[in-house]
Amino acid sequence: MLFAVSPPRLVVIIGPTGAGKTRLALALAERVGGEVISADSQQVYAGMDVGTGKVTVAERARVPHHVLDVVRPDQEMTAARFVDLADRAIADLAARGIPAIVCGGTGLYVRALLLGLFAGPPASPEIRAELAQLARAHGLPALHAELASVDPAAAAKIDPNDEKRTIRALEVYRLTGETMSAHQARHDHRSLPLRYAARLVGLSPERDALYRAIDARVDAMLDAGLEAEVAALRAAGYLPPLRSQQAIGYAELHELAEGRVARPRAIELIKRNSRHYARRQLSWYRGDATVTWHADPAAVDLADLERYLQGP
Repeated sequence: MLFAVSPPRLVVIIGPTGAGKTRLALALAERVGGEVISADSQQVYAGMDVGTGKVTVAERARVPHHVLDVVRPDQEMTAARFVDLADRAIADLAARGIPAIVCGGTGLYVRALLLGLFAGPPASPEIRAELAQLARAHGLPALHAELASVDPAAAAKIDPNDEKRTIRALEVYRLTGETMSAHQARHDHRSLPLRYAARLVGLSPERDALYRAIDARVDAMLDAGLEAEVAALRAAGYLPPLRSQQAIGYAELHELAEGRVARPRAIELIKRNSRHYARRQLSWYRGDATVTWHADPAAVDLADLERYLQGP
């Protein structure tokens, strides 16, 4: 079946880690003959499959996926590049009459795709160097705590291990005297036209159920060879402080490999940090009336989404 809708319509599946986004995206894509565009800032890295929850080779054979494995773990990936790659994939699918389903938990990527990027002030090498030095001297948690003191809304959305985004948020505040979250509040769906017509479907299980799913997901990743994957990355020279190796699941196992934490504690930290990340993922969309939330992927009306993709 062809979906010759112009301009293209998107179904965007969002939500925290462990909520069932991939399962829903696969089910919808198979129903409508669609393809999936990943909006996950870790799944872009080649060689990081198990710990990022990347779709398997068998699943990709069933449903083609885009914006996966586009950079090495030591290469830079930005929201701007994600938008460029996603735009190209959407245009290609539209030209072939194939519906596009965006699926991922990186709120910044989804926001950039639908609303464009908040450019902000030009970078200041001096401020960045000063903040980087503070992180080296006092640790990244101290830098993130400074951000939390001036811009708690931005800090709540930024992973404490994400040095680049922490520094950028502080840089914007120092350069403009206004918080990053205040700038972004003006750059939202209430004041800007969407770049694409989109139906946003959010998955948000009840908290205890979500936490159980996250714990089970971590256990499944370990059973699937996450430790061997980290060992292979280390053997290839991909080590902290590379941004890719600060991702949850990787950072803790690098610490284990370096003898700085015992294995039970490393696993405990992966689960705890994954739960914290899930809360940050949900905070991106708090109060966003454009998202239709569901506690269970099985409750999503696939027929309704199919009609939406077909157009009026």
